[in-house]
Amino acid sequence: MREFNALKSYPQAIERIVGHRHIHHRIFASYRGWHFFDHVRDYGYGGLIYDGRWKPVAQDMIVEYKLTADSTVVQLNCEKGYLLHEFKELGIKVNGIEPSAYARRHLHPTVREHVTPDWVRQIPADLLIALGVVYTLNLPDAMALLRKIESAAFRAFITLASYETEDDLSLFLQWSLLATTVLRKDEWLEVMQHVGYSGDYSFVNANTLYLREP
Repeated sequence: MREFNALKSYPQAIERIVGHRHIHHRIFASYRGWHFFDHVRDYGYGGLIYDGRWKPVAQDMIVEYKLTADSTVVQLNCEKGYLLHEFKELGIKVNGIEPSAYARRHLHPTVREHVTPDWVRQIPADLLIALGVVYTLNLPDAMALLRKIESAAFRAFITLASYETEDDLSLFLQWSLLATTVLRKDEWLEVMQHVGYSGDYSFVNANTLYLREP
């Protein structure tokens, strides 16, 4: 295992003000449909559009993981496929898994033929990416997914929801619409060791998201 921020080139907001998201927003966000992707910010992204921000991330990952034209990148919950598009534009083979029918209808045109709704078959991956996926599951399902990632990919990069203090946890849970398993860093390490996950990981928390009270 290695803690590594493969998203260091992704632009971050200066700050995000929490306190406006309630159970109503979480209910509709949980469907991962129009509300989550393209309605107002309280329900999710507030309009997920292609703007090129994933290109430097893909470039960094290609260098870090030594990807070539013979390499395949697989992304779980690839949403509208913008990161996959950047990999493909840079000459890397791609596959995506996206359960949301809405997101699949709005995939970037270059990756539509490469995205499926379910992980129904073992897709070989030189690099498997799971951003904001593992921690949306309950603990048993999160552990099962980590095992599956470990068995399916030569290398992997995942993000995990974490906290250090109760205030951090409160801020994160007020902001996050889909988080289910939010653990301290040492707890996540124990989980990953238990399931035999050996890939890279990065923590998402109130500090990395620049969250603050209104």
